[in-house]
Amino acid sequence: MPDFDHDLLLLGAGPGGYVAAIRAAQLGLSVGLVDLNPALGGTCLRIGCIPSKALLESSHLYEQASAHLGDHGITTSGVTLDMAAMHARKDAVVKQLTSGVAGLMKKNKVKVYTARGSFDGDRSVKLEKVDGSPDDLPARVTAKHVVIATGSVPTSLPGIDLSMEGIGTSTDALTWEKVPERLVVIGAGVIGLELGSVWRRLGSDVTVVEYLDRILPGMDGELATATLREFKKQGLRFVLGAKVTGVEEADDALIVKLDGQDDVLCDRVLMAVGRKPYTDGLNLEAVGVERDEKGRVVTGDGDDAFTASPEKDGVTIYAIGDCIAGPMLAHKAEEEGVAVAERIATGHHHLDYDVMPGIVYTDPEVASVGKTEEELKEAGVDYRAGKFPFMANGRAKAIDETAGMVKFLCDARTDRVLGCHILGPGGGDLLAEVATAMSFGATSEDIGRAVHAHPTLSEAVKEAALAVDGRALHY
Repeated sequence: MPDFDHDLLLLGAGPGGYVAAIRAAQLGLSVGLVDLNPALGGTCLRIGCIPSKALLESSHLYEQASAHLGDHGITTSGVTLDMAAMHARKDAVVKQLTSGVAGLMKKNKVKVYTARGSFDGDRSVKLEKVDGSPDDLPARVTAKHVVIATGSVPTSLPGIDLSMEGIGTSTDALTWEKVPERLVVIGAGVIGLELGSVWRRLGSDVTVVEYLDRILPGMDGELATATLREFKKQGLRFVLGAKVTGVEEADDALIVKLDGQDDVLCDRVLMAVGRKPYTDGLNLEAVGVERDEKGRVVTGDGDDAFTASPEKDGVTIYAIGDCIAGPMLAHKAEEEGVAVAERIATGHHHLDYDVMPGIVYTDPEVASVGKTEEELKEAGVDYRAGKFPFMANGRAKAIDETAGMVKFLCDARTDRVLGCHILGPGGGDLLAEVATAMSFGATSEDIGRAVHAHPTLSEAVKEAALAVDGRALHY
């Protein structure tokens, strides 16, 4: 058996990679971590989840100060927008958190390699210098277990050149120095709706173009319809069932060409049609790692969960996060990071994909866990639904956030919670109670009988659970 530099080596320092490194170190393994960027945290922390939420909060406060504080008896005048200061705050938040991840690596004695990593035929990992690499970077590093956690990158549509002036991805939309007068967002998924909301609040005239005839594909249909209605009230425009065929330049503007529908004139285009695994350049073929038609690393299941290439020459290769099948969510990557570390160290792991929350951080928030009504109907499951509107919740009234509802879907025979879908204030945080309860096989009766403090938004969860049996108290 050869000598190894580490027990475990992670390729990628995003939520999956750095969390796996921490958990493995806690379990006594010697851990190395390879990443292209000296600032750790991956797309989520540097150019995704965190900066987008910072801008969502700042833009929300700007809109409140500009248009809604008068409802609370607060008079404002001369409210102005300082984009440079807004970006500076966002960047400061990112810097604090990336520094925090670096601190966690030191605390857990994880060796960090700032480099581009790729496999060699002997299953070692070659390290290529990048900006920020130390002078003494080794040419290669070895480990008994290597985990691919390289994440994902934005994708585009055929015929659209992302290098064209005025067209950008989510990464670009986090750094625009000026509010575009007219913005077209291509894609009505999570990223498109969140960033579209940011720029709409800041004053842009936003049109969202979506190929499907609905927004938020994959989420509960009733909730998506209610969400669309709320976004329209806010001033977002939607062109649904529209195929984008290209983008052309015209004087000082861009023309988004649609098949069979009127073209849309704009100043900027945000391409938000999804993401693809970042697995190119790893030399996966040299170590027997296969990819599917979408570029995702193919892994096993059961006892072979996360395994991308079985043990050979003393080395086993795994993959987690956005570069394997499943929803591209930071918390999914984190939980898979914990699971793969525990499996390597102990031979056991646990991860329940049926209780994987999904959240859209708009206003109101959209949050979902478990099965949608469409999925239950398609599977022929006999279920009961319970709903409760935030307009009937005292706390929601007090904070003037009454849009939306909580919706439970429960097994008609056992009452076990199969899904929960929330449109409303703090929906993502409220969902945590339900996800925890579902992890323990809770019923709507269990949640409905639990005491919820008054007045809180969480009472809407309790009331919706009671509504499954027709027992809602305040509606």
